[in-house]
This record gives sequence, C-alpha cells and structure tokens, in this order.
Amino acid sequence: MKSNVIWKADRIAALLLAMALPAKANAVNCETIEHRGANFTVCEVDASQELRLFHSDSATGKVLGSFRKIDNMLSEDGQSLMMAMNAGMYHNDLGPVGLFVENGIEQSRIVTSDGPGNFGLLPNGVFCIRDTRADVIESLRFVEQEYACDFATQSGPMLVIDGKLHPRFLKHSDSRYVRNGVGTSEDGQQIYFVISEEPVNFHTFGTLFRDVLEIPQALYFDGKVSRLYAPGISRHDRGFPMGPIVGVVGPAE
Repeated sequence: MKSNVIWKADRIAALLLAMALPAKANAVNCETIEHRGANFTVCEVDASQELRLFHSDSATGKVLGSFRKIDNMLSEDGQSLMMAMNAGMYHNDLGPVGLFVENGIEQSRIVTSDGPGNFGLLPNGVFCIRDTRADVIESLRFVEQEYACDFATQSGPMLVIDGKLHPRFLKHSDSRYVRNGVGTSEDGQQIYFVISEEPVNFHTFGTLFRDVLEIPQALYFDGKVSRLYAPGISRHDRGFPMGPIVGVVGPAE
C-alpha cells in the first residue's frame, strides 16, 4: 500500500524508465495506493498498447461475459488478455446501456437525456479508443464534435470533467460501493483503470482521479459488479456474466 506522495514519486521514476525502454516493454503497470483512508488498485496503460472493447463472440453472436472466455478467444489467434475490467452498464440481457462501438461498428446508440440511476446522472460520458490515443469525453461534447472511435462505451456519471469534480457528488454521502472507472490524460496517451478495494462514495472515488492521478477527464464504469483481471498481479475477479469489457491485448506467452 502506497501513500499519494510515494505513488507520485514512483510514477515519475517509472516514466523515466519507460523513456529508456522499448514502447511495448511494460504493457500494464498495476499497483495499490491509499487515498482518503481507502485502498485502490490503479492500472496504468500506455496508448501504444492494443486496447479493445469486448461484448459478443463474432462467430456465434453470444455474449462473452467473462475474462476467461475473452482470453480463450484471443488464444486462438496467438494473443492473450493482459488486463481487463467491466466497462459500462448493461441491461438484464447483458446488452450495453448507451453507446457501444466495436471495431468501428455502432452496436448501440448514444443516450444524452437524463434518467434514473447512475447512468442518467448527467453529465455522463464516453470512453473512446482510437488508433493513436484513448479519451474520456463528456457525452454532449462527443455528439457535438462527432468523434469517430474504433471502440467506444458510454457510462455515467462522469467523475471528473475538465479537471473538476462532478457537481452532484457529496463529500459525506453514505452511498458506498466497490467502484471502478477510467481516466485519461490530456494528450490521450495515458489511460488509468481504477477499482476500489473497499466500498467508497463517488466523491472519494472522483477525487482520486482529480487529486492523485491529476487527470482532466474520468468516467465511472460501475459499482457492485466491479471486477478486475490483472494476471501481472495474480488477480482474476470472478462472478456473474458481464456486459461490455475493456481489455489490453498482447501476444500469448
């Protein structure tokens, strides 16, 4: 467990080391940090890595639903899943709520109106993966600027918008869950996937992205069902089938 100060120092050292190593040397860097009395696992991924969103098997049309099934599918092409987490809310049939784009094809349309639940707690946003970068983009901004994504998933609420915390978050809220989400750097080159190791409220979760990771845009993926697959730290969370999943793809070892 690392404090914020130690984590920032280690992060600088890791960045300096990465400059001296080949781009693919460290695909995923996961570590646990402490923030406001709670522990979080943070997985940092460089945009040079192969990031994808997964939902259904292209051959059968069946929902993949688990990290194991995705890894097995990738193994058929000599690849492996290097890190993954659930990436957005879904209906009872595991279909995505809001926008979902896979391999450049829109599977589900964007939703910009407010509504019930966390998804409808506007502003919400889109995690957009393109060839050279990945970005969290507020949903109305996404529509206005007509972003073209290779992969995209919509979720909500936004945690951080242009460096500011979502205006509806309450510091002392007693709504606490294990939560996960994603944040991106201004240049779209660093992606941070985060999961809490214990129940936290939105305010605590959001301030981790804003104050510790110091990134301008961050998006909530989900709570209760939050799960992480990170073989580098011997972690494989299991449970009921999931809808959209984001993953880092690399060569099979």
